[in-house]
Amino acid sequence: MAALEEEFTLAGVPLGAGPDRLLGVERSDKTDQFLVTDSGRNVILYKVSDHKPLGSWSVKQGQIITCPAVCNFQTGEYIVVHNDKVLRIWNNEDVNLDKVFKATLSAEVHRIHSIQGTEPLVLFKAGAVRGLEALLAEPQQKIETVISDGEVIKWTKFFMVFKHPVLIFITEKNGNYFAYVQIFNSRVLSKYTLLSGQEEKSFVQSFTASVDRKFISLKSLSSDGCIYETLIPIHPSDPDKNQVAVRSLLLKAVVSDNARNGVAVSILDQNHIAVLGASLPASKECLSIWNIKFQTLQTSKELSQGTSGQLWYYGENLFMLHGKYLTVIPYKCEVSSLAGALGKLKHTPDPGTHTVPHFVNWETSQGCGFVSQNSKQSKRILRTRKVEVSVQPEVLASKQLLSTVKNNSEKHIEVELRKFLAIKRTPDFHATIGDIVTGLLGRCKTEPSFYPRNCLMQVIQTHVLSYSLCPGLMEIALEKTDVQMLQLCLQQFPDIPESVTCACLKIFLSVSDDSLQETDINTESVFDYGDTIQDEKMEEQIIQNGFNPEDYNSDKESNEKPQDTKEETPSCPVIPKRAALLNAILHSAYSETFLLPHLKDIPAQHVTLFLQYLYFLYLKCSENATMTLPGIQPPTLNQIMDWICLLLDANFTVVVMIPEAKRLLISLYKFVKSQICVYSELNKIEVSFRELQRLNQEKNNTELYSIEVLELF
Repeated sequence: MAALEEEFTLAGVPLGAGPDRLLGVERSDKTDQFLVTDSGRNVILYKVSDHKPLGSWSVKQGQIITCPAVCNFQTGEYIVVHNDKVLRIWNNEDVNLDKVFKATLSAEVHRIHSIQGTEPLVLFKAGAVRGLEALLAEPQQKIETVISDGEVIKWTKFFMVFKHPVLIFITEKNGNYFAYVQIFNSRVLSKYTLLSGQEEKSFVQSFTASVDRKFISLKSLSSDGCIYETLIPIHPSDPDKNQVAVRSLLLKAVVSDNARNGVAVSILDQNHIAVLGASLPASKECLSIWNIKFQTLQTSKELSQGTSGQLWYYGENLFMLHGKYLTVIPYKCEVSSLAGALGKLKHTPDPGTHTVPHFVNWETSQGCGFVSQNSKQSKRILRTRKVEVSVQPEVLASKQLLSTVKNNSEKHIEVELRKFLAIKRTPDFHATIGDIVTGLLGRCKTEPSFYPRNCLMQVIQTHVLSYSLCPGLMEIALEKTDVQMLQLCLQQFPDIPESVTCACLKIFLSVSDDSLQETDINTESVFDYGDTIQDEKMEEQIIQNGFNPEDYNSDKESNEKPQDTKEETPSCPVIPKRAALLNAILHSAYSETFLLPHLKDIPAQHVTLFLQYLYFLYLKCSENATMTLPGIQPPTLNQIMDWICLLLDANFTVVVMIPEAKRLLISLYKFVKSQICVYSELNKIEVSFRELQRLNQEKNNTELYSIEVLELF
């Protein structure tokens, strides 16, 4: 998941005049310090953590800054260009820019780029690139023209790839876009024509890019509100030839297609992208973070004062203009996973437990027909080199097992599967298991009497499956009402859809107690829930201590006061095996948006039963000082409260109309009200302790000499 934290204003005064107000925000050589250049005459050095400026420099009247100031990481000096051709270099000790080093160049500068590990590069408006040192040695050297007449540079980016500087810049001419890739050390310049791949014309409003070992991933936000991706090779096969790069749709309708201003896009990491622009539902300007791997909106923040459509990011901070002020919004992006993108992640397992893999390497799953282009290409390379590869025993065993699954009996398949699982696991073991499950489920559909339950249970316990790899597995378990297998799947699979989770919940609530008693269900998450067990322990303890239970009960009844109306803790409304199944539901990952519609389909009496069980768990948690339940991975208090809220949100109107639920709702209301009182008193105690701690610190900090007299009585 991704989250936007509380924003704060970095620039306390309005920035210089101009259409964009800002030319750029660039990193300094010091951690947490940034150079902010407005489109007027000022360069300001800010320290983000302190929210204050450290220095400010301005060019004199009549001059205007035309290029964002950058830091030379090799020397610690700052560089800026004013009036297109005049270059200035200074450091923190300098006060007046008119008295610092000055160099007048022979051509107009578009941008200076500077990153760690190399000297700054100067990109001229004509498309030529020079290193800063070579340019300072001869400022009036002739600058060649690289781009054609009418081309205008729209966007640039500087990378380091294997310690080699790589510069990419995008130009536009008559509505057509071109990409130039300059490998600085080798002087190789490649040109690409960017094709939209669509018939309709749309102009690009913002660019961003990331780089890996072979490709530059260029992402563009177009006027149709969609984000497109273009892969540009860093080392082209024919650099002298004008090549073509086709863009593909990456995210659809991330902003309103009517948004003309205030639009920007920026890559945060491999799986997340920040978008600045008017959102589709309300058409209000906002900042949002999208997961490009799972095509989901992670978070958004409305910008009530509008923005200029400029967005920068460094570390975990986003910089942007909000109204007239420079605003910083910290953000966090977790490691991308399906459970994280769609809902709540499962709780971290105990140390020493086997973790479930969240991803499947589809490239190795040949049995299902999933073979990637890379694998095909590697096969072609092997054939051209005529490399003879011996077939491994593991591969033969898997092929033999797949053949056995298609023809033999359940008992024979179970024996062969046990032999195969005893073999040492290969890198493509998970894909082979997926092929085996696919074969078993395919035969189940063609032969209704065929249901290799033991084989499927063995395969699930290998901890390599997921719902996306074998969606038919839980489907057939639901058809067979196999609650044991469903419980195991809920415990093992991290990516179960909310509709399937609710289908499991319906079965767990509707299946009879007699049927559950005959089923082998793991009850490790249930500990001492039943009153029967407690009564047996109480009776045994009384007998061991010499008491007669009948006398004990009669004395208790005789001494009972009629005015004592204290409400006792209710007993568990379900048997332990049903409680274990419901606990598996509580641990499952979900997204509230997708789960609520399916919860409305659960019968009212089952909703009431589930609410009674959740209320019972809540009371048990409250009895413990740590607010936790005993057992191995029991439900947490947050999970219990979340599901109570979910059930009431989805079925409140129905539950209110049920007479059986009236007492439960009243109990919930009274309990929540009492908890509010308790927490209110705890807050008062906390404030008192803080005040005592403060007074104690003040007492310890005093350096006055004191004498204490102790009187012994």
